[in-house]
Amino acid sequence: MHDLLPSLHSQLDQVLGSLPYFVPELCLSLLFVVVLVTDLIFKRNSGWICRALVIAGLVIVLYKDLQQLAFVVKGNPFLFNGMLLLTKTTLAFKVFTDLFAAVLVAYFDWDDKLSSHNKGLSDLYTITVATVLGLHIMVMAFNLLSIYLSIEMVSIGSYLMVAYRAENKWSSEAGLKYVLFGAASSAMMLYGISLLYGLGGSLNLLDMSAGLAQASPNIASLALILFFVGTGFKLSFVPMHFWAPDIYEGAPTPVSAFLSTVTKFAAFGLLVNFLTPFTDPNLHWLAFDFRLFLSVIAILTMIAGNFAATMQNNVKRMLAYSSIGHTGFALMALVTFTGQGLTVLTFYLVAYALAGTAAWMLATYFDDAAGVGDMAAYKGLGYRYPLAGICFVIVLVSLTGLPLTAGFYGKFLTFSAVYQVYQDGHNVWLLLLMITGAITTVVSLFYYIKIPLNLFLRKTDRTTGFAAANTWLLTVVAIITILVVYLGLFPDFLTKYL
Repeated sequence: MHDLLPSLHSQLDQVLGSLPYFVPELCLSLLFVVVLVTDLIFKRNSGWICRALVIAGLVIVLYKDLQQLAFVVKGNPFLFNGMLLLTKTTLAFKVFTDLFAAVLVAYFDWDDKLSSHNKGLSDLYTITVATVLGLHIMVMAFNLLSIYLSIEMVSIGSYLMVAYRAENKWSSEAGLKYVLFGAASSAMMLYGISLLYGLGGSLNLLDMSAGLAQASPNIASLALILFFVGTGFKLSFVPMHFWAPDIYEGAPTPVSAFLSTVTKFAAFGLLVNFLTPFTDPNLHWLAFDFRLFLSVIAILTMIAGNFAATMQNNVKRMLAYSSIGHTGFALMALVTFTGQGLTVLTFYLVAYALAGTAAWMLATYFDDAAGVGDMAAYKGLGYRYPLAGICFVIVLVSLTGLPLTAGFYGKFLTFSAVYQVYQDGHNVWLLLLMITGAITTVVSLFYYIKIPLNLFLRKTDRTTGFAAANTWLLTVVAIITILVVYLGLFPDFLTKYL
């Protein structure tokens, strides 16, 4: 017992020394308690109060994130005995996670079907704060234990958010499917983590990757594949994508927007942290080709997501498959394994999140205003709601990757980063990635164009059943649309900080 005292003292000092680097997460924990207590005190009247508290709290957390830039400049500090790692990339992902989460929290109340819930939205705001806290930890996780706990924390919050409208059979079914698929992928990932720990001899990623180099290549490869099952579930890449269309369609639209945009920052952040030790040139471990593995996944994901989207008529299912395709494209930037690739990945995720958030908001806008959910029912609505129609066209142009939008520049940077690495080694898989990316970008035009085609080029005889438009929702969409165009014209506004 006495032998442990010096070690305990040292570990306690490290924990206390990590707290200044953990301020945003402490603020989120406090915000969770405050929102929960507010809901208990004010009960049914707590909705608008909790909403205001969450938005204000996320703004404060965002400010605290930006203050951490000074810590990152001094180095990349390990927190809590190597459980977490704070880098420039993880900090950027945290900032954008909080920024988009704040916008989506405001969006919750603008969806008529969600805001009319009998229980109100206070519980949903509380769940969202807890989920954002899990996303923060997920971005910084650098230990097998913290990786698993953060993924489970985010997963539980996501399950509750998807099934929040329990009285709706589609939402209940989506929640049940999500839990079952999530439980299966979590079990496989946990088995993979146990193998990685047994083979590597440590939970820390640096020590584990070094120990894994001495293990059996076949068993080590199996363990890594099982681990990627869990991260693949959060990123919805092939073959772990099958849950996304049904869950995104059945969940409340703002929740679908949250899952398809905000969680991607955290999932990619976790993937970057996990791959960092293995892509270290000093490791010389050739048992598992991460570039080959992720390139194949990216190619299959782009093909499956984009070609399946062409067969969809429901807007939410189309956006779900579109999200899968964009995940595959983002993996292109990741497999470069370079600093430039991380910068490109961050910009691409921001460009996608902006356009994706606006697209989900506009799906809500037209559903609330005209009661339409299928693209065929959008006929002529562009003339009745011209501003919303024009914004929809612009954000879909960005999602396609056409010029003068952030999406175009994001894809241009991705192709440039991959091509630069390809020139160095002429890796055939990088060439296949670029070819697949180019082909699927053309394919995406065929399903994205269906909405503008119906909005402005097809007429309808419908004259009744139109409701008043949500001014707040349209205002935010217009602002996001302007940002999409601005970043397409002046990308340096963002890239110089990444």
